[in-house]
Amino acid sequence: MAKSDGCDYFKRTSTFWIVFVILGMGYYTWIVFAPETIPFEQLGPFGSFCRHLVDNYAGIMYKGWWASWAIHVTEAYIALRVCSNKGISDAATRFLWAVQTFLFGFASLGLLIKYDPKRPKQH
Repeated sequence: MAKSDGCDYFKRTSTFWIVFVILGMGYYTWIVFAPETIPFEQLGPFGSFCRHLVDNYAGIMYKGWWASWAIHVTEAYIALRVCSNKGISDAATRFLWAVQTFLFGFASLGLLIKYDPKRPKQH
């Protein structure tokens, strides 16, 4: 196996976080933009809570939706900076980190921050 100098280090975030973030952001998008289509009464106490948020805090939830995406954009930018600081120079790898971090936020950025290029990876 060829040794890498770390310029192309990439690690995919766990399936748990991929599913969690997709479902969470998907539901958040649904509740902000099409709450009339959600069967709140079938969701039990969680549905009651969500109905309360929709009825009383729709404006805040809308702004929060935009803020959450702004945070993801910021995290993607930070990922690019961290790539530079850690010597990850391969353009395709940097793109992967930026896209993954944009989509999955700190679940991805945390992996990049933990990466220590000075220590050899253990297999």
